[in-house]
Amino acid sequence: MRHGSPMKSNPFRNKPNHKMSTTSRLLLLAVAISLMLGTLPGLCCVGEPERRELADGCQPSGTLRPTKSHSCDECCKVGQAYPTYTCSPPVTGSTTKAIMTLNDFEEGGDGGDPSKCDEKFHKNTERVVALSTGWYAKGKRCGKNIRINAKGKSVLAKVVDECDSLHGCDSEHAFQPPCRPNVVDASQAVWDALGITGDEVGEYGITWSDA
Repeated sequence: MRHGSPMKSNPFRNKPNHKMSTTSRLLLLAVAISLMLGTLPGLCCVGEPERRELADGCQPSGTLRPTKSHSCDECCKVGQAYPTYTCSPPVTGSTTKAIMTLNDFEEGGDGGDPSKCDEKFHKNTERVVALSTGWYAKGKRCGKNIRINAKGKSVLAKVVDECDSLHGCDSEHAFQPPCRPNVVDASQAVWDALGITGDEVGEYGITWSDA
């Protein structure tokens, strides 16, 4: 119906139409091809658009399938396959894109074992981060600062841990899935310094660089 035109009654409106138009057939064919190629917007990587958006240049190295479920919301679930990564997207100066997540680095918190760099726990008032396995680079960034940019602000934070992209779903990793390949897992102090509060805390798109 064109706008501005009166709607006319259709005597066949409630009768089933078993014929498919050429346009409908072409549309279904396009959808089928898109699904086969994984190019249909919104259907690749359902529930994880940021993985598809920001992890360019880094493909999964395998899959982790847990044999036991755990009760927390973020914990691994039986029957679900979690991709693992040995890599992270290439570091591109000060414009390396990442997802910043919130981590508890204190003893007894939900961050799991002590930090990998120094085998210590850290107060959440410290500006510290864990990096995805590829960016952690087998500890080459341990003890070094990175610069995090968000909301027009910039802060320095020290690398103290790895956000493990290869392993997970066990007590060492607080029963959580392997880390995505493009994560900067930051303490509460980093979020506060960037002025990110309220509902924005949890996951936030940032850029970072070596300081």
